[in-house]
Amino acid sequence: MSDEIKRIDRTLVHKGTIIDYYVDTMQLPNGNEAKWDFIQHNGAAAVVPVTEDGKILMVSQYRNALERYTLEIPAGGLNAGESTAAAAARELEEETGYASKDLEILLSIRTTVAFCNEKIDIYVAKNLVKTHQHLDEDEYLNVGAYTLGELEEMIFERKIEDSKTISALLAYKVKYGI
Repeated sequence: MSDEIKRIDRTLVHKGTIIDYYVDTMQLPNGNEAKWDFIQHNGAAAVVPVTEDGKILMVSQYRNALERYTLEIPAGGLNAGESTAAAAARELEEETGYASKDLEILLSIRTTVAFCNEKIDIYVAKNLVKTHQHLDEDEYLNVGAYTLGELEEMIFERKIEDSKTISALLAYKVKYGI
């Protein structure tokens, strides 16, 4: 018996705006076949924007999947041919109304490895310069500044549940020894 698992077919079920949904037919090591769901995502970038006084800019926005507003770091999908650093800088300005030329990669995460290939590169932005928001026509969000302590408390009170935000904030705390 081989340990090899291989895809023998991939069928597009639905082509969406930000994801494509497929059903894969997989050959298992024991010779059996199984159907596995697969979601194709083009990737995203996110940013931890740190103000001069050490606060972190966060966005509150409605998330349809949860049917409520969530508090998150600014983030968005990659445009065709766009680097994650360029996307992080773009999303920072679009969503918060601040720009930065001081972006540093913090970490990369895979959001849901069981069925989706989405990868988010997360950056830290410092030396923020006030510009103005450029929200997409379907974006409605509010921006607030929080201390890391306030955000940590919200994580452990389960008020912040977004995985990219939790990963980013806790990695930021560890990396910068705050």
